Amino acid sequence: MLKKNYSTYLLEAGTDEAGRGCIAGPVTAAAVILPPDFENLILNDSKKLSEKTRFQLREIIYKEAISYKIIHLDHLVVDEINILNASIKAMQNALLLLQPQPEFIIVDGNRFHAIPNIPHQCIVKGDMKFLSIAAASVLAKTARDDYMNEIHEEFPMYNWKKNKGYPTKEHRMAIEKYGPSKYHRMTFKLLPDQIKIDF
Repeated sequence: MLKKNYSTYLLEAGTDEAGRGCIAGPVTAAAVILPPDFENLILNDSKKLSEKTRFQLREIIYKEAISYKIIHLDHLVVDEINILNASIKAMQNALLLLQPQPEFIIVDGNRFHAIPNIPHQCIVKGDMKFLSIAAASVLAKTARDDYMNEIHEEFPMYNWKKNKGYPTKEHRMAIEKYGPSKYHRMTFKLLPDQIKIDF
C-alpha cells in the first residue's frame, strides 16, 4: 500500500507529469492535495493501471481531494524551453493554482525548481510510493489522453487516439508519409534516422 505523507505537514501536495517521452502534444502536469484520511488500495503509478481503472480512479480523486489542478503546456513551450523545463514549469503552475496552497510539496522524479516559501522533496518513483503523487499521475495521464483524443479528430492519420503521441512505429511511418503536424515537437527526433522533413 502507498504511503499517505512524506512530511508532517497537513497540506502536503503531490505532483507529477505525463507526456515527457512523446513527440507530439503537450506535457501535462497535475498537483493534488488529499485529505489525511484518504485511502485507496488500487491507486498506483498510472502506468501500472489499465485505462479503465485510471478513469475510475480519476472520478474518486475529483470527488475526494481537498484540491487538485491540471495544466497542459503545449508543444510550442516544450520546443522553446525543452521538455525538462516544460515539465517542471507545468508542475509549478499546477501547484501554484491549488487552493488552499500546500505547506509542503512532494515531486515525482529527481528534478524540480523550488517554489518560494514552500519546501519540497523530490522522490524517484514517487508515483509508486505516495498516494498524492500517484493521484497526480492519474490526473495528468487521463487529462493528457483526453487532449490527444481530441486532436486525433483533427489529424487521424497519426492515430494519436491509440499512441497518445508516443513514438510508435506506426506514428513515425505516418510522419514519414504525411510530414509533421502543427502539434509535433520539432526539437524532438521525429523519425528514426531523421529523414529530412520539408515544412
